[in-house]
Amino acid sequence: MASEVFLYVPNIIGYIRILLLLIGWWCFNCPPIFVPCYVISIILDGLDGYAARRLNQISEFGAWLDVVIDNLGRGMLWSALFEWGYFVSALEWCVFVCTHSCMGAEWKSRFGCSPWWIQRVTANGFKSPLGVLCISGLHVLPVWLYGYQKGVLTEVLFVPFTLQCCGIAILTVGRLLCFAVEVWCLGMHIKFLTRTDQKTKEKD
Repeated sequence: MASEVFLYVPNIIGYIRILLLLIGWWCFNCPPIFVPCYVISIILDGLDGYAARRLNQISEFGAWLDVVIDNLGRGMLWSALFEWGYFVSALEWCVFVCTHSCMGAEWKSRFGCSPWWIQRVTANGFKSPLGVLCISGLHVLPVWLYGYQKGVLTEVLFVPFTLQCCGIAILTVGRLLCFAVEVWCLGMHIKFLTRTDQKTKEKD
């Protein structure tokens, strides 16, 4: 019966997202192919959560798969855009390990004991003004930078240069806010690990 989870509609959507990311990676230097593939993958990221709730197909595997695909997509993009992009990807993977090992699929709703500014960001599953800014910086900034580097914003979307720069600035603020939350999560996980080690020593 456990194998049925692999055929849940939200997880099938996840498999489609992986396929889109693979196509996008293969055609990274071809914006007419890469951009639709990547953007559709992001859109499907919102659809799989809706499908999970609507069809009552919420699962630990689905929650894990969703974040793995997000990290794969953003990691691919950051690493291809900048030589130092790998470090952004590495940080996101570290935070993924921390949040899911301690909190599981419900990690978004378990920030009750965090500082007030963390609670403002994570309120209602990041559905707050600061949360939207944070998630926008996380998901949109790398795509925006791709569009900036490849000329998509200028030559295809005809976005004025000033607006392009404003977009980068606002999204960077959001990503830095996200970075602050990520560092806090890492710190809390380190405290959790060291506290566990201390208790083990006391028992010995």
